[in-house]
Amino acid sequence: MAQLTHRTSSLLKPLSFALSSTRHLSSTTPITVETSLPFTGHNIEPPSRSVETTPQELIKFFRDMALMRRMEIASDSLYKAKLIRGFCHLYDGQEAVAVGMESAITRKDCIITAYRDHCLFLGRGGTLVEAFAELMGRKEGCSKGKGGSMHFYKKEGGFYGGHGIVGAQVPLGCGLAFAQKYSKDENVTFAMYGDGAANQGQLFEALNMAALWDLPAILVCENNHYGMGTAEWRAAKSPAYYKRGDYVPGLKVDGMDAFAVKQACKFAKEHALKNGPIILEMDTYRYHGHSMSDPGSTYRTRDEISGVRQERDPVERIRKLVLAHDLATEKELKDTEKEIRKEVDDAIAKAKESPLPDPSELFTNIYVKGYGVESYGADRKELRAVLP
Repeated sequence: MAQLTHRTSSLLKPLSFALSSTRHLSSTTPITVETSLPFTGHNIEPPSRSVETTPQELIKFFRDMALMRRMEIASDSLYKAKLIRGFCHLYDGQEAVAVGMESAITRKDCIITAYRDHCLFLGRGGTLVEAFAELMGRKEGCSKGKGGSMHFYKKEGGFYGGHGIVGAQVPLGCGLAFAQKYSKDENVTFAMYGDGAANQGQLFEALNMAALWDLPAILVCENNHYGMGTAEWRAAKSPAYYKRGDYVPGLKVDGMDAFAVKQACKFAKEHALKNGPIILEMDTYRYHGHSMSDPGSTYRTRDEISGVRQERDPVERIRKLVLAHDLATEKELKDTEKEIRKEVDDAIAKAKESPLPDPSELFTNIYVKGYGVESYGADRKELRAVLP
């Protein structure tokens, strides 16, 4: 029996599928798939709908997205058990954006996003233990347990957060793109935001500067159609977010199709390196509410949610492609999902063993080392300040 093996960096363990002798494709045999919907361009000719992939990539897409889905479902349970506190925004339903984008770029390209950041962190090479430890405020978390759900970070993976201020990550992303151009790097920055943040003034200010200086900035609007509990049509006179750049070209993408996202991001990177900024609007959907305090059913119907699950679910789309190309059986895919559940459960158990941060960590990463304010004394009510 031939075996199809794929490896990811530190995100996933190696996975092997035992394939029957009737499956003659090697792991690198090219496969051409067509995107579910055509791209719509603004001031630009859209890319082809035909996307080249391989059996290896298809299997990887399935496992990565299934893992992200399971992590978010587990996070929901941990929050309800009060093991995760504070704000928590889940990404289930939007996995195709994270996986498709990652497949089109390198770790030298930068990603910066808002607070729905868990799956993007995984895609950038973060581990499940780092993710769950951070969610539970533990020392082994990616931000040492001090950031929580909204402030994941992995600089060595080109992931710059995780930001709680609505829209504020976009100017920071344009700053990263400025640094890339200044350093003459052939890399780009993806600055991600939601439809709710699309009306922020700072976004347009940053976009204007990026266009003036031809920065390699790609603004990605993850349009899940609800800014908190407000439908896009109630908040925006023009919800065609890919056209919002006016003088900056844009592209509307089916954000529930991982291969459409891959094609769009590859296209956008090539454009940004030559011509400056571009806007990508990812038409996607979140299954959970805005955050864990939002049931997600007061401003939309359950029929709407179940309709999207049945017709557009990103994981199921990849499952159908894997089965259609005879790369695995239904049972093998189910077995993979069982492995993933165990992997997530093991990571949670390990994260729970991690200690809470030392109280002294409250004073670290705030000032340059050796400067700032230090509390001391028996009751720590005395303060000593050292300034440059």
